[in-house]
Amino acid sequence: MIIETVTSQLLELFPEYAQATEHVVEIVALEEQPSPEAKKGKKEQLVTRQNGLKNCSYDACGYHLDLQLSTGQLLAATALLFKNGFFLETITGVDWIKEKQLEAVYDFSRYDFDLCRVVVRTRVPRENPAIPTITGIYSGASWHERETHDFFGIKFQGHPHLIPLLLPEDADFHPLLKDFKA
Repeated sequence: MIIETVTSQLLELFPEYAQATEHVVEIVALEEQPSPEAKKGKKEQLVTRQNGLKNCSYDACGYHLDLQLSTGQLLAATALLFKNGFFLETITGVDWIKEKQLEAVYDFSRYDFDLCRVVVRTRVPRENPAIPTITGIYSGASWHERETHDFFGIKFQGHPHLIPLLLPEDADFHPLLKDFKA
């Protein structure tokens, strides 16, 4: 099965993630979530996820594998997924303003005879949000990277044409950053 194959190949490529691998199957029920009143009295605690590979329940999460890695490992992981017949669905960003980080989230899928969805995440500092482009592996990533750059300001190093896709050409703002003011 492709999930086991990709898991073993990723752990072979990144052996340091073997200890960080965990099985995620639980969903917090709505009634178990604290009310807004209960949240007010608690101090927020910043918890940054460690790099590693998670096996997830597709029914609970919508994907099978969740890989968080450093930017230096992104091209190797992407090449491995390409070699295994995955296609790129999308790339987007997340602004972790309190942690002073931006995250690029890549969704890969196979839907032939063996369904498998993989999420790849990498985080960079907000002050210097630079990630290597994957357009050399997936040429279709060009549009996704341009859109993510438009909205989050993440610079995809080595991108062949990183100009605005949806924003005006002279835009010097990134509207999906949490501190953006219109």
